[in-house]
Amino acid sequence: MDAVVDQNETEAALQGAANVVDEAAALGKRLASKVDRVFFVACGAPNRSMLALQYWIEHYSGSLEVRRYFPAEFMTQVPPRLDERTLVIMGSKSGTTKETVEAAKFLADFPAITVGFTTTEDKPLAQNVQHAILTSEVERDIVGLPHTSMAIAMIGFMGGLLAAKDNWPLESKLLSSLKALPKAAALTKAGNAARAAQEARDLEHDKVIYHIASGPMFCTAYVFGVCTLMEMQWLNSTPLESAEFFHGPFEVVDENVPILLLLGEDPSRPLMERTVRFCETYGKRLVVYDSKDFEMPGIEPEIRPIVAPYIIGVALDVIGENLAELHNHPLETRRYMWKVEY
Repeated sequence: MDAVVDQNETEAALQGAANVVDEAAALGKRLASKVDRVFFVACGAPNRSMLALQYWIEHYSGSLEVRRYFPAEFMTQVPPRLDERTLVIMGSKSGTTKETVEAAKFLADFPAITVGFTTTEDKPLAQNVQHAILTSEVERDIVGLPHTSMAIAMIGFMGGLLAAKDNWPLESKLLSSLKALPKAAALTKAGNAARAAQEARDLEHDKVIYHIASGPMFCTAYVFGVCTLMEMQWLNSTPLESAEFFHGPFEVVDENVPILLLLGEDPSRPLMERTVRFCETYGKRLVVYDSKDFEMPGIEPEIRPIVAPYIIGVALDVIGENLAELHNHPLETRRYMWKVEY
């Protein structure tokens, strides 16, 4: 039986984040004059959402230096520019991610400005940063949506920061689009249900799957490939960046290997178009998702490239949910995570 997609549940799961985008943007504006550099610090899916934000800040800002770290590496490396002009942004959906909370506590000894994105004020992350943006809990975690929820709030913050720091002209269009994103995402997920169910059946017996994307869309390739298929389905699932694809990884392409190709609308799109052409020539089992094929109601044309990874992400979620049904392997199942010392 195909997985059931509840459109209302999807929209509700994202609404808490949409409700705080104005607050997040206002905080970004307030802090803009105080910072020269932005350090993103998080694990897993939040880290990859930050990859997309890093991309857009590097693309749009002529004044901000931006870097991204995993918390464990961040604390061992101790970047030397953790001064009062450094903004450190941390994220954790649970608010309890051990390394992220440790990094927040670690930063108490530095003059850097800290902002945390999580769900509720009682979470350790919220309690160990100077500023917290809270997206609220949802009744049930739905695969992929916590990643999208946190991204909505962080993108709102980025919009305010860019508007105040670099006179970025798209802030109002960004905020209106982010407020429309829960409904657009819910419509996308429901509308992709039949296609995704068939794709899951096509992939049911595969143990190795590759996912290729470029630019900010790589965050979606990573979250689906690692956080859904590796973590939740125990598959050998490898995300690859198209800029690196022709420097080794393309040698695995043949008529039998399944390859998921994700195209966005950002400046890196030509890299993926080249990759798709190659895979269509030498591969056969291709699953292509192009954000241009999705309507995205309520999303301003100039903002489509920024939110495209999350629209594609919710479309892919249905593949993961159907694979869980076909494998009789619930998405909540873990072998090690939260079960053993690691």
